[in-house]
Amino acid sequence: MSALAAYPITHKWPAQHPERLQLYSLPTPNGVKASIMLEEIGLAYEPHLVSFDSNDQLSDEFLSLNPNNKIPAILDPNGPDGQPLALFESGAILLYLAEKTGQLLAQDAATRYETIQWLMWQMGGIGPMFGQLGFFHKFAGKDYPDKRPRDRYVAESQRLLGVLDQRLQGRDWIMGEHYSIADIAVFPWVRNLIGFYEAAELVEFERFSNVQRALQAFVARPAVIKGLATPARG
Repeated sequence: MSALAAYPITHKWPAQHPERLQLYSLPTPNGVKASIMLEEIGLAYEPHLVSFDSNDQLSDEFLSLNPNNKIPAILDPNGPDGQPLALFESGAILLYLAEKTGQLLAQDAATRYETIQWLMWQMGGIGPMFGQLGFFHKFAGKDYPDKRPRDRYVAESQRLLGVLDQRLQGRDWIMGEHYSIADIAVFPWVRNLIGFYEAAELVEFERFSNVQRALQAFVARPAVIKGLATPARG
């Protein structure tokens, strides 16, 4: 009997390869952080699509793994001390996978914490602010006659892009020449802002040349190309 069989989530999404890390996700900016990371580090995994169209994220099985009903989530049969580990929150998953494999997070303490700093910056700023801008620009919020909420998120998104652009001045990646979990956290959201949210003109994206350069390098990476399409939709 597989070590994963005790987890209710595997009843809804059976593991065909129970020896592999199980990924429960959807190709959203947060979801692809996990799939891109897994592709970058070369760790064997089995992806499962959590469909929002059918409210999979609200199912009892998914909630048994992540009571916060958000993707991504993972179930690693080979967790610490050889025991299975269930984990949610994309930032925590990035940190866990980096530490598990010794990749994409510096071992030097100062550089390590500086990288984590930028990861937290994405989680506390880029993600929430870009997401709100998307709501007020593309989704239901666009119909509100009062544009002050939208403009507030436009201004904050521009400010955050400015911070990122300044950080990338003279650097290939957020941490310099070395690609890291900070980049995996940040750039899916930048891509989503100007792509899916169609907000490039609204935030004057052409002003941020360093961000443009780094984003182009990011989306050209083979692991990113594959991770952006994982799990496959329908």
